[in-house]
Amino acid sequence: MFDELDVALLKTLRDHPRAGHLEVSRLTGVARATVQARIHKLESAGIVTGYGPDVDLRAAGYTVQAFVTLEIAQGALDAVQGELEGHPSVVEAFATTGTGDVLCRMAARSQEELQQALLDINRSPNIARSMSVVILSTVVETRSLPPLEAHARAGGRAPAYRRGHRAPGGRRPADDREV
Repeated sequence: MFDELDVALLKTLRDHPRAGHLEVSRLTGVARATVQARIHKLESAGIVTGYGPDVDLRAAGYTVQAFVTLEIAQGALDAVQGELEGHPSVVEAFATTGTGDVLCRMAARSQEELQQALLDINRSPNIARSMSVVILSTVVETRSLPPLEAHARAGGRAPAYRRGHRAPGGRRPADDREV
């Protein structure tokens, strides 16, 4: 079961991505062996999927982004997936319910580049129609901790972990910081 200690560890890893187990232990006030076991459990369960750098596409020059809804031919999801994976402007794509079948997020360096990418995608015989919406700004950054925190609060805490505990040096553990 996911608990408050797991959330505290994830927050600490988010805030200190280069920290090793000993540093995470110090920051959370939890024994190193417990930290190591819990992180291994989170990795094995597929909850923690990597420690790579977060890349800001805007800072990298991809200042035009859009959400694109695709209506695709019946039974063509696998073919469309392959086509979208092969297109460099497609950042992510999701199969959806509703009027569209696939929702993509695309990134480009200019409006002209985005337009060309949309034209390229629309040439597919598997795509019947597309509708795009240009992203003006990010209102809420991608985040994963709020639903995990709510679940952990509902499920209790790890027996050896107490929320008010102070780590060495008088600092609060990572779970007491704002998200």
